[in-house]
Amino acid sequence: MNIKKCLNFVRKLSPYNIQKGLKYLKHFGPKEFLIRLSDRIEPEDVPYGPWYESHRASEEELAAQRKTVFRRQPLISIAVPLYRTPEIYLREMIESVRSQTYGRWELCLADGSEDRTMASDRKADDCKTDADRRRALLEEYAAMDSRIHVKYLEKNEGIAGNTNAAIAMASGDYIGLLDHDDLLAPDALYEIVRKLQDDPRPELLYTDEDKVDGAGKEHFQPNLKPDFNPDLLRSNNYICHFLVFSRELFSQVGGFDRQYDGAQDYDFILRCTEQARGICHIPRILYHWRTHAASTADNPLSKEYAYESGRRAIAAHLERCQLKGEVIRKPDFGFYRVRYQVSGTPLVSIIIPNKDETDTLRKCIDSIQNKTSYRNYEIIIVENNSKTDEIFNYYKEIDGRNGIRVVYWDKEFNYSAINNFGVSHASGSYFVFLNNDMEIIREDWLDELLGHCMRPGTGIVGARLYYPDDTIQHAGIVVGIGGIAGSLFVGMKRSHSGYLHKESLQQDLSAVTAACMMVSREAFLASGGFEEKLAVAFNDVDFCLCVRELGYLVVYDPYVELYHYESRTRGAEDTPEKVRRFQSEIEYMRSRWIDILKNGDPYYNRNFSLAKWNYSLRPADGRPGKGRN
Repeated sequence: MNIKKCLNFVRKLSPYNIQKGLKYLKHFGPKEFLIRLSDRIEPEDVPYGPWYESHRASEEELAAQRKTVFRRQPLISIAVPLYRTPEIYLREMIESVRSQTYGRWELCLADGSEDRTMASDRKADDCKTDADRRRALLEEYAAMDSRIHVKYLEKNEGIAGNTNAAIAMASGDYIGLLDHDDLLAPDALYEIVRKLQDDPRPELLYTDEDKVDGAGKEHFQPNLKPDFNPDLLRSNNYICHFLVFSRELFSQVGGFDRQYDGAQDYDFILRCTEQARGICHIPRILYHWRTHAASTADNPLSKEYAYESGRRAIAAHLERCQLKGEVIRKPDFGFYRVRYQVSGTPLVSIIIPNKDETDTLRKCIDSIQNKTSYRNYEIIIVENNSKTDEIFNYYKEIDGRNGIRVVYWDKEFNYSAINNFGVSHASGSYFVFLNNDMEIIREDWLDELLGHCMRPGTGIVGARLYYPDDTIQHAGIVVGIGGIAGSLFVGMKRSHSGYLHKESLQQDLSAVTAACMMVSREAFLASGGFEEKLAVAFNDVDFCLCVRELGYLVVYDPYVELYHYESRTRGAEDTPEKVRRFQSEIEYMRSRWIDILKNGDPYYNRNFSLAKWNYSLRPADGRPGKGRN
């Protein structure tokens, strides 16, 4: 870490930020605090401020939007709970709604500000003065624009109760949620309604978002989201803002629950995703979350109670979904881990291809036997044309002992065919495909894999892998990176967690590496196994995409950790024959998966670069239609 950069960063901090930093230092401890500080001050590959300016809708685009006549023109109700909102923020929030290029909306404002039962650090006369000014502003806007409706609540009902009161005022076909001090981009409702032209219409929609400073000028920390990702949602409320849902869905799931105040939106979103008949993500920055000293956006420590509410919301969600798991708060505020319960003790078949490399294989097997708490497994070594006496002597030593079997593949090297052959000898209900150059780190690795893989609808689970120098070798795979597919966060230090902690979060992805991958027998057989036309490259990516095509999830679990000594036995792609084979495998993938390669990986926002693997922004000159889908 660059200490000089850290010191320069600290010198520029305001007293408020220094105080906040001290609280974080106390919470994380010196080592973890410095890691997070270094992440904050690392320069962006593509600076967000200029990128945002080049991607926001231009005045010409906004003018064209105002002239657009949609086939369907639903009424969108924007529900806003108010509580002692500063006048300048209240005015700017209302103006951001009035600036929408889609005009069929109503703004429903429920004001619980005049509740006298809650403690305040201001004098009663000051509160009255503020209340009078706020009421005058609200009445001014209600008189100015008939689409603006205001209700003054008898008492403050908390975030959940005030939001329910605002929604009760709504008469729209769809309802959107806006915080009282935040801002909508002028094309937010236009983009929502544009997606509502689709058949069938989605019942739940969400957009990308960023943060904006108190003055509403500087935009930073963009949250560029994937399409619906249930495991990521159980790790963090990544959906958050801007959220729009149908009136029917709201009636079905019920209102906001006060027992989850602080995370009432998280609980509500979880309930909506359980019931929604269609969930749509719009990959555009359409919501601006304002930061100031009292806001969770700028200071997560301002509402620590909210994170326990979030944990309870996830636990209730799991119970409704009939999933057994423990929800654990991570050190980073608002982030969680779910440890799923293993039901019974199903047999797991660990399939390891090997050629020669006695010491490498011995190290792998010893680590399995010495560092695996789950005991009901078998190891199937697929011998692939070894030549040394040493390896065959080792086979004699281990074959038939401690659940290990050696089976013999006598054809030319074909990774897909070798693993399919291994499965034909496997008795387990779950298969683990494991390279011979792996070393187990965590004893609960099989429990973790099983906990996910036993869940209904999950087909594949992958691991977090490290190089021997404790940098990332694999943290999931994105289709399109590097041309066909590539691993995320390659080379990043193990101690870091990457963009919005993605490297350290359980989430669904399009693919994971077969260097360590668990597959249910059911999903393997349904997919037909590994494609044997892909002898070396991309066979794991193709296999994952085939399993996903059947409707299964592919889960990345960072709590399954192993060292990977990286393909020591395969050799380089350095002969004309190997180059031709590699090119044919590229062409196979381009032909077989043209749709996802063309339209983008649904688990990776299309505004990210495909030339890098660290969630860097796509440069402005390479943007795909300004991020439109």
